[in-house]
Amino acid sequence: MPVNFDTIISTSSSEENFLQIFQDEIAQQAQLFLEAHRTILTACYRNPGLSPALKAHAPEMLAKAWLKRYSDSYENRISKRISQPPGTVADPIVSTIINARLTGLTAEHLGQIKYAHRLSMSAENIQGLLLEEFLAEQLADYGWYCCWGESIRHVDFCNIDGSLLQIKNRSNSENSSSSRVRINQPIEKWYRVDARTGFYRWSYFNEKYETDRFSEENFVVFVRQVLLNNPNALAVETNNPWQDLSDPSN
Repeated sequence: MPVNFDTIISTSSSEENFLQIFQDEIAQQAQLFLEAHRTILTACYRNPGLSPALKAHAPEMLAKAWLKRYSDSYENRISKRISQPPGTVADPIVSTIINARLTGLTAEHLGQIKYAHRLSMSAENIQGLLLEEFLAEQLADYGWYCCWGESIRHVDFCNIDGSLLQIKNRSNSENSSSSRVRINQPIEKWYRVDARTGFYRWSYFNEKYETDRFSEENFVVFVRQVLLNNPNALAVETNNPWQDLSDPSN
């Protein structure tokens, strides 16, 4: 009979017994059981409603699947991954609508608008991943660990003190199902910018930890460095005309 996190939690005699299942499995793989593993799994044990929806035929197999999900996501974080361009074709009616209103636009203009929009969508697709990795670096000094690969549901960071944190880029980027999950759950929410006012909310962390390291300026530096070191983090279609304006050395 398949087991899931709820099964293992309910049959474990203690929190340490639960953690030992994962610790033994990672030892079998000749890897280290990290403090990040312990922190996130402890949060799963103490908040079973947030445990990932994994199933396996035995606790050891479930532990292996969980560890693989975490490791694969970390190894494929945005500073390392090759992003894929949009997998859909543009709908020509969009250009027709624009041209019906702005009649002076040429076919070349409309093509540039189409590809600029697709490029913007590619950038938006990695925006949250960039913020996640930036915060993973900055928050590590304060006991926070990133929950790579949705290693706990609806939570982006777990703290060694048991605190849970969900992050968003903008105040309007959360859907209703995502907000409902925090009802009766001890999850803090933070978003980078207020969509209505444009004000950034880095002060949340700076005031909490009496520092100035959390800022839009530092985030911008991080983003530029990631794209400099790994240009393929942002997918650009081979026929995108905007590439012609880019310095080949970049």
